[in-house]
Amino acid sequence: MGTATGVLTLDEVLASRRQLMRDPDFDPTFSQLGDLSTVSSIDLTADEVRMLAETSPFSLASRRAFVGERPEVYGLARMYSILRGLRGDQEIRVFRSREAALEWLLEKHKAA
Repeated sequence: MGTATGVLTLDEVLASRRQLMRDPDFDPTFSQLGDLSTVSSIDLTADEVRMLAETSPFSLASRRAFVGERPEVYGLARMYSILRGLRGDQEIRVFRSREAALEWLLEKHKAA
């Protein structure tokens, strides 16, 4: 799970990605919950979101759910998910509640 708080910046997102990639226990097929519910504002441009969406440390098969309660956070997460979808990443969803996000993430495991 990744949690962001306060002001979400490009530097923070990139630092988080670097930390994830250095973690010897990271598996790109893991599911991820990106909890953005306590982000107070976003300091990312549309071009920066496009740049972030060009690559991902996760495989196309991993499920990723983002929680964005505030309209601007939800919208930015949706933009990212759409851009990743154009790159073949069809397992990203954006939710307004953590409960709904967890339910979607876990439904894959219940069916198995």
